Amino acid sequence: MATDMCPMKPEPALSFTQGLIVGQISVVLLIAAFIKFFIFGDPPSPEVTATIRAAERRSRTLAHRQSLLTLRSTTPSRPPQQPTLNKKKSSILRSPPTLTIGSILDKTYYNVDSHQPESLDWFNVLIAQTIAQFRSDAQQDDAILDSLTKALNGSSRPDFLDEIKVTELTLGEDFPIFSNCRIIPVDEDGLSLNTGRGSATGEKRFDANSTRAKREGSRLQARMDVDLSDMITLALETKILLNYPRRLTAILPVALAVSVVRFSGTLSVSFIPSNRSQSTPTMMTFSFLDDYRLDFSVRSLVGSRSRLQDVPKIAQLVESRLHRWFDERAVEPRFQEIALPSLWPRKKNTRGGDEPLDGSSISPSSSMGKGKGREVAKDVQEEARREVEAEAAAGQRREMSPPEALRYRRVRGRGSSIGEFSMPGSLPGMGLDVPT
Repeated sequence: MATDMCPMKPEPALSFTQGLIVGQISVVLLIAAFIKFFIFGDPPSPEVTATIRAAERRSRTLAHRQSLLTLRSTTPSRPPQQPTLNKKKSSILRSPPTLTIGSILDKTYYNVDSHQPESLDWFNVLIAQTIAQFRSDAQQDDAILDSLTKALNGSSRPDFLDEIKVTELTLGEDFPIFSNCRIIPVDEDGLSLNTGRGSATGEKRFDANSTRAKREGSRLQARMDVDLSDMITLALETKILLNYPRRLTAILPVALAVSVVRFSGTLSVSFIPSNRSQSTPTMMTFSFLDDYRLDFSVRSLVGSRSRLQDVPKIAQLVESRLHRWFDERAVEPRFQEIALPSLWPRKKNTRGGDEPLDGSSISPSSSMGKGKGREVAKDVQEEARREVEAEAAAGQRREMSPPEALRYRRVRGRGSSIGEFSMPGSLPGMGLDVPT
């Protein structure tokens, strides 16, 4: 009888209510720890962050360079390209000898090993005028604002974000300063050709007679330092939509303002000649070296009633995303290409000038400036329009007035008869017999 009885189960140490309370407290503590250390945690200093990012970019550049050198050592040298069948060239136009980067440097008296870097003060003035005109044009219409709004609300916008609105746009007041420009010979992959060794100092020198310098694709690259300290601001405002478990379960307003405070780095510019066999035009390429410094100022505001201001983690995420966007587009080994138009002088591109070269007389309006010429043309068009309107009004009045009938008058004179009439303007002695 005793063996048929089930053994008593031990009762739990905590009741259901106590376990529920402990679980809720644990969740609250985890959430509090996440908010304190992950969202409101103190971010690292800008110097530490910049050093870490520079080290990552440098390691990526070295890895890419090492992969290029390994690929060159394992890949056999390419045979010289066979000349393509082109149209027969004219014998009148003499073809110049093939230019290499060494011959270009010799004819321009530029020694890449001893030439002093240039200051580029004249270039800074031209760039400043261009940027000032761009800022002035942006104030006249909303083209840049419409372009930004379309780009932010394009197909790449995630579903959990509402429409993004631009609330502030500041294009800055200062201008970039370019300095320390120097010419560096590079090969087709952008690697420096300074491989020779100097006899005294042991530093790398350029050898114009080396195989790499004469290889197709070698070019001269201009490198210059860029420094900009300004406040270029873009402020946005949107809403985070929570669509689970049903659509628009919760809405969280978010306001964000990102400002570019400083940029400093090294810009490299080079030209790639056109290739008639591949129908490619002349290209200008530019990129930044991996030693650049880009500082942002990020302000954020989350919530509608209880607002969280300047969350550090949001600033870190935004800065990381912007640095990645810039690295993927314009930092070596990546670069940007711009196709250049033909620089040969053409008549349709000619502007200005006081008198024609043949000495013929011209109207005074042709020697005016561009702005004055526009005003004169506008006045002439307005005067022509008024004349056309006056002629049209006179024509309408003539159409509304009744037509004048032909008038006959009897010639009262000596020897005139009753049935003899004359037409106005007829010759003397010529009568008109009208039967009565």
